[in-house]
Amino acid sequence: MTALVVVASLLVGVSLGVLGGGGSILTVPLLVHLAGQDAKEAVATSLFVVGVTSLAALVPHARARRVRPRTGLLFGAFSMVGAYGGGRLAAFVPGRVLLVAFALMMLATAVTMLRGPRRDGDEARLVHDDPPLKRIAVVGVVVGAVTGLVGSGGGFLVVPALVVLGGMPMGVAVGTSLLVIALNSFAGLAGHLSDVSIDWGLALAVTASAVVGGLVAGRPAGRVPQDALRRAFGWFVVVMGVFVLARQLDGAVWAHPATWVGLGAVLATAVAARWWRASRAARRRAVLAAHRPISGVRSTLS
Repeated sequence: MTALVVVASLLVGVSLGVLGGGGSILTVPLLVHLAGQDAKEAVATSLFVVGVTSLAALVPHARARRVRPRTGLLFGAFSMVGAYGGGRLAAFVPGRVLLVAFALMMLATAVTMLRGPRRDGDEARLVHDDPPLKRIAVVGVVVGAVTGLVGSGGGFLVVPALVVLGGMPMGVAVGTSLLVIALNSFAGLAGHLSDVSIDWGLALAVTASAVVGGLVAGRPAGRVPQDALRRAFGWFVVVMGVFVLARQLDGAVWAHPATWVGLGAVLATAVAARWWRASRAARRRAVLAAHRPISGVRSTLS
C-alpha cells in the first residue's frame, strides 16, 4: 500500500508543476484512503508535502521568468498569518467536519477551474505593477485562513486571486502561486503541529515522489495547453470531492429527499449558468463578425 501511495504522489507534483495548485486536493484523500491516516494527520502531512513540493516546482518556473517575486512574497506573508490562525483553529474542529469542509472546497475550486480565466486578453494585458497592498492584505489573509483550516496550500484560490488582483496571465500566476503555496503550507503546518504528530517516514517518501513529479512537469509547463488540462483536472477534482463527501456523510443524509432536491437545484443552476455563458459568448462573436470588414471590400477600397 505504501508503494501505491508513493506512486500516486507523482500526481501531486505534476498538478503543482503544471497547474500551480491541486496538491492538497489529491494528497489529503490519498493519505486518508490509501495510507489509512486520520483526517487531522492527513491534513498536517499534506501541508508538509505540498510545501516542499511547491518550492521544488518553483525552480523551473523561476528560471523561465514566470514568477512575480514581490507580489508572491507580500501575498504569501499575509496568507501565512491567516494560515497559522486557521491551523490553530483546526484543533477545535472535528475531523469529519474538516473533511466535509475540504470536500466542499474541492468542489468550489473545481468550479473555478472549469470556468477558466476570463477571455478578455489576459495574455495581452500583462500588468507589470503590483496590486495595491491593501487588496493583497485582505485577500491574502482570507485565503490563508481557509488553507490553514482545511489543510490546503490554496493554489486554486491563489491563482484566480493573482489573475484578478494583478492582471497576471495564467502562466505567471501559476508560477507565482507556488511561492505563495509554499509559505501558506509551512505556516499552516506550524499551526497543526501543536496538536498533531506526523509519520515522517511516510511524509518524506510521499514528498520525494511528489518533488520528482513537480520537477518533471514544471519544465514543459509553459508549452502545455492549459485550458484542456485545467478542464480535465477540474472534472477529476469534482469526482474526488463527491467521493470524499459521500464517505463522510451518513446514509440517512443521502436518503433524505431534501438532499436530492438540493443537488438537483445545484445541477440545474450549473447547467443554466453554462448555457447563459455560452449564449452570451455566441452573441459576442456574432457582434464581432458583423463589425468585421470584408476582406474583398477592404482590398477594393484600398
